[in-house]
Amino acid sequence: MRINETSTEPEPSEAQWQCQATRLDDGNLSAMKPSGSQVSPARITLISHGVTLALRHASFPLDEAVTEGELEKIAATGWAASRAQQVCCGPERRTWQTATALGLQPTETVEIREINYGMWGGKKFDEIQANDPTGLAAWLTDVQATPHGGESVAQLIARVGAWLEKQTNAGYTVAVTHPSVIRGAILCCLQAPLTSFWRLDIAPLSVTDLRFNGRLWTARSTGCPLYRS
Repeated sequence: MRINETSTEPEPSEAQWQCQATRLDDGNLSAMKPSGSQVSPARITLISHGVTLALRHASFPLDEAVTEGELEKIAATGWAASRAQQVCCGPERRTWQTATALGLQPTETVEIREINYGMWGGKKFDEIQANDPTGLAAWLTDVQATPHGGESVAQLIARVGAWLEKQTNAGYTVAVTHPSVIRGAILCCLQAPLTSFWRLDIAPLSVTDLRFNGRLWTARSTGCPLYRS
């Protein structure tokens, strides 16, 4: 699904400020002033990690590995990135395993770690629904809510936005990470309401492509399958 592409564009309007998610206001990303300095074009390829039991069982994840046989399938895709200036992954096993199965040699990067689900980690969605329906409802509707005692959606998006800011002069980056992180990155690019987090579906082993045009990040494509046709 192609979202947005900018090769030549007019001077940015007030709604096209450079993405910066370090400040939040009423559930929206705060627009910041466009950068006046010249920067090198940057590109980020975000890859969602392989299938885990938590995904299959609709559970909140811990640090589980990808499912049995998944690494062989990943390696068999023959997928290869263009030459990247940096390759990174979240610190969790599933992102490291996915990256190495693709033949990458990533650097662990804590800024693109999974959202912290606190005491919900390792528990099934249905279990939380039965034992804490009020907390789950808050989590699914309020981006500031932390009923699990972990990290809020707003905090995740701020963290991802801060990481994006650091990549504007990094050239081409390949990052193997989590659906939640990729959702956050897309929202930063689109400067969409933070509640849109729940309306993005990021499949395992899908690819999202972000570009920096010298002033702002754009989401060029998302949901592209990693597997070759």
